[in-house]
Amino acid sequence: MAKITNEQVVIEIAPLKAEDRTQWDVLARSYKAFYETELPDKSYDEVWECLLNNDEIFGLGAYLQGNLVGFTHFLFHRTIWMEKACYLQDLFVDETARGHGVARGLIKQVAEYACEHQASKLYWQTREDNTTARALYDKIAHHKGFIRYDYPLN
Repeated sequence: MAKITNEQVVIEIAPLKAEDRTQWDVLARSYKAFYETELPDKSYDEVWECLLNNDEIFGLGAYLQGNLVGFTHFLFHRTIWMEKACYLQDLFVDETARGHGVARGLIKQVAEYACEHQASKLYWQTREDNTTARALYDKIAHHKGFIRYDYPLN
């Protein structure tokens, strides 16, 4: 568990717990709405079970006064040229908790997990127009100019 102290605010970062489900659900649905993605309830149930079981995906929560205000989901995978990489797939902070270092703290904690698991790199992606998140990402990471394409499979 990590603690972030900023402007008299203490944020704790720790693995997600079973009792976080209700608030995680609110945050996860807000995250998916931001990316204009609708999912059935079953998908949230399946992801939650995987997160709690550390079943190939991992989740960390950011807690302000014991309340879940942000999360990150990440996974490890082999790459062709490196043994292991850590992909930070989801990162979301409730609007009321933004500006206090929550996202930065979550990323830092994922980086620590990546190092503990001997990952060769930590990476993530976001939409080009996500200027709020990119302002932080440009300060703490390197954009290497790659552009992502999605090929439809059905």
